Amino acid sequence: MLELFRMEEQQQSGVLTESLLALEQEPTSPKHLESLMRAAHSLKGAARMVGLDTVVELAHIMEDCFVAAQKGELVFKADHIDMLFSSIDMISKIAASESIELWLEENQAKYGAQLEQLRAIQSGLPNDVADVENDRTDDMQASLLDEGGYVGEEEQTSADNGSGEQAVQQKAATLKSDLRISSEQINRLMGLAGEAAEGSRWVRQFSESLLQLKRSQVELIGMLDDAVERAREYEGNVQLQEILHMAKAKASDCRKIMGDRLLELDGFERRGTSISTRLSQAVIKSRMQPFGDGTGGFPRLVRDVARKLGKEVKLQIEGQGTLVDREILAKIEAPLNHLLRNAVDHGIETPDMREALGKPRQGTICLSAYHMSGMLFIVIVDDGQGIDLDSLRQKIIKKGLLNKGIPEKLTEEELLEFLFLPSFSTREEVTEISGRGVGLDVVQDAVREMGGIIRTYSKWGEGTTFQLNLPLTLSVVPSLLVEISGEPYAFPLARVHSILKAERGEIKVAEGHQFIDIGGQHIGLVSAAQILGLHEGQSDDGAIVAVLLGDYKNPYGLVVDKLLGEQDLVVHVLPGELGKVKDISAAAILEDGSTLLIINVDDILRSIEKAVVAGKVGKVGKGETGVESSGRKRILVVDDSITVREVERNLLEAAGYEVEVAVDGMDGWHVINQIAFDLIITDIDMPRMDGIELVRQIKSKQYLRNIPVIIVSYKDRDEDRRRGLEAGADYYLTKGSFQDDSLREAVVDLIGEAAA
Repeated sequence: MLELFRMEEQQQSGVLTESLLALEQEPTSPKHLESLMRAAHSLKGAARMVGLDTVVELAHIMEDCFVAAQKGELVFKADHIDMLFSSIDMISKIAASESIELWLEENQAKYGAQLEQLRAIQSGLPNDVADVENDRTDDMQASLLDEGGYVGEEEQTSADNGSGEQAVQQKAATLKSDLRISSEQINRLMGLAGEAAEGSRWVRQFSESLLQLKRSQVELIGMLDDAVERAREYEGNVQLQEILHMAKAKASDCRKIMGDRLLELDGFERRGTSISTRLSQAVIKSRMQPFGDGTGGFPRLVRDVARKLGKEVKLQIEGQGTLVDREILAKIEAPLNHLLRNAVDHGIETPDMREALGKPRQGTICLSAYHMSGMLFIVIVDDGQGIDLDSLRQKIIKKGLLNKGIPEKLTEEELLEFLFLPSFSTREEVTEISGRGVGLDVVQDAVREMGGIIRTYSKWGEGTTFQLNLPLTLSVVPSLLVEISGEPYAFPLARVHSILKAERGEIKVAEGHQFIDIGGQHIGLVSAAQILGLHEGQSDDGAIVAVLLGDYKNPYGLVVDKLLGEQDLVVHVLPGELGKVKDISAAAILEDGSTLLIINVDDILRSIEKAVVAGKVGKVGKGETGVESSGRKRILVVDDSITVREVERNLLEAAGYEVEVAVDGMDGWHVINQIAFDLIITDIDMPRMDGIELVRQIKSKQYLRNIPVIIVSYKDRDEDRRRGLEAGADYYLTKGSFQDDSLREAVVDLIGEAAA
């Protein structure tokens, strides 16, 4: 019952908040007063059903206030509405608390003061604004500083929900018909729906192969017809003619059977594709909800911040019916909260200032959401003062971000990018709302995490626009498929600027860095295989293919082997046991059942920048393995014994080799896929993945199979030695080899001396 009441409280608090905001614009509106009175009455009845006397008392006095206003005995002022909002917040806190008694014990004084203030409003006594402000200061500041702290959700509801008992029963009936499901379960369903779609597409490929077989049968029948005609020249050979006629009849029967089965298979494929497509769409739709479901607290937020700053601001919300991925809607709440507060504080002028500028005293902020070009666009526009670019230039110089003279050469777009730097603020003073060291970089990080971008436009004196470009859903990602080192990889299309293809003769070199000049813009080239630590492949025709990533003013061209096309990929989250995989965000399954990895664009850009700064970027297309090293040959030692690892490391480093270590087979497999090695030395008995399995994994990959492997183990039985060599190891040594030169000699035999 208490859980049902909490659901009821959220709904009625949303109605109260929405109606109070509307009443502030039309203080005597009968429609809004009726809605407020009925919401308070329903809330009172629901609280009485579950025995929450504190809520009953608050809601009862609020209801009396609304009834008095309906009779014309009371006209609500801004201070009255502040107190009513504070009462709604207190009811929400009481409902959310685990122990009502404990909450009341800790907040008895505040609760009593709230009742007195409400009674003062009801009786029409003069309301001491200073006392009201003091009583609610803590709650107000907590709400303003909390990025998502405004209670209430905007929901469509009937003005009259009847008595509290009826409301609770209605909620109980709704609860029986609704089913709550976690985002993890939806993600699993999404993955299974994607696999079903991929399976149905495989049927099409199988059908095409059978069709090819049918064509072969037709050719066979043609050959038999020719053979029958020729056999007639030898009329005396009756047996041959009978055999040929029987073969022709049998081939015709086979063709008919094949044709019938192909028709059935084609129908099955169409039905399977249709069902899997509808299933995928249904699962995706279950992840979606209207944009308006996540904006219920924003009007209250804007109103309270404006009141705190002495401003008059109206928030308009457009596109509330636009469908948004639930996960995106949850993640975007805090960034939008920040941008709206920013717009009220930094953008909208005071009423007197706006009047002097010939603007309406009340400022306007418009929050809108819409779909376009397969993306979700969320736009915040204010009609405030805009951003003073000259002041911004001075702030950049004052902070030491650029030397004097350089900001004057930057374009407006380049200047506005500085707003997204960490701890960058245009305010000199620190207040409750601004200058707290939490800037727009937090917003940009959140948007990038969702695979989107944010753009800023401003015109001095007219206002500022923030435009967020986001994917429609996080479960399906439109992607560009490429091949790197013989393996498929994917880039989210939203993060790809463009693709270029050029002849190797067009590559230029400056200060050791390779680039291509396109339209006067230098585009740096970096090998994707080198950054990912893989063996570099070659494009088919000798040209280079690059995917352009990064800032559009200074993009990097990530050189790949070839392009495989575009495809919508169902995202599969990597197992938690893998931890954070460098430069990779997720995985996906292709139509043929094979898997690929989806590149984390932000991670790989950081890897590129680190490699460029360290001077470890090799030339593209020259067959290097990984980034350039110190010139010494690199060896990986995989062993779960720290003593053995260090003994082997010291022995090999003394011989001049560069040595990396891994604590077990799984750790070693991760390292092998990130860094290129000339040789791998592994133990057999290790947790998670033993040495035999590690060797098999290495030898099963085309881009790794040429790396020599030495097994060093305490096991010296012939059976163990045979297993290791059959798995693909080049040498099998016992750990007694540390006492002689056998290990070093085996290393030299396989890869030569340490110097490259």
